[in-house]
This record gives sequence, structure tokens and C-alpha cells, in this order.
Amino acid sequence: MTQSTDPGLDPEDRKIITLARSARARNGVPEGAAVRDDTGRTYVAGTVELPSLRLSALRTAVAMAVASGATSLEAAAVVTAAGAVPDEDLAAVRDLGGPGTPVLVAGPDGTPTRTVTAG
Repeated sequence: MTQSTDPGLDPEDRKIITLARSARARNGVPEGAAVRDDTGRTYVAGTVELPSLRLSALRTAVAMAVASGATSLEAAAVVTAAGAVPDEDLAAVRDLGGPGTPVLVAGPDGTPTRTVTAG
């Protein structure tokens, strides 16, 4: 697994990209995501695809943070081949982190492609 070597990327942001990439690879799912709360705890998830429940990796990671008592987010990362982050995913990040929460988007190899805000 290669790690992003973007020199401008904060080490904590690089960490959540790496965790998201690991979740995607480990579970063989289309997306992996990780979020970091305001205390520095991280929550990692992959896409959930059951007959009765479908959740993106990012919404699953946000739900895990909420279920664990997080009250705010500092940042989120999603590793995906799709390249785009659906509005519903950004809304989940915004609900917990606020409109300025950065969402780091990376390709399957972990290379960051862009940062969007949840706003």
C-alpha cells in the first residue's frame, strides 16, 4: 500500500486517508472513509451494501462517530474511484462538523485528488 506523499498534506489528514484506503481494500468495497472528531479520535468505515440497507462509506463513518458520542468533526476523507462526493455524504459531514469541514477525496491508490468542504 502506498501512502500519499503530498508534502502539503497534514500528517493527521494523511492518516485518515490511509485509514480510509485500508478499509476499502480490506473489505473489498467501492469506498473507504474515515472521519476525525474534535478530540482527535478517528472512525473508519467501508461501503455498506445489504439487501435492506445501503450506506456510503462516508455516511457510515459519520454514523459511527455519532454512535460513539462525537459532537463535532475536524475532517473527513473518502477513498473512491468515483471521484465525486455525493451531496448526501457532504450533508452528513456538515450535520456533525459544520459547513467548513474539509472532506479530502483520494483515488484508490491513496493519492489526494482534491479537498471539498461540507458546505
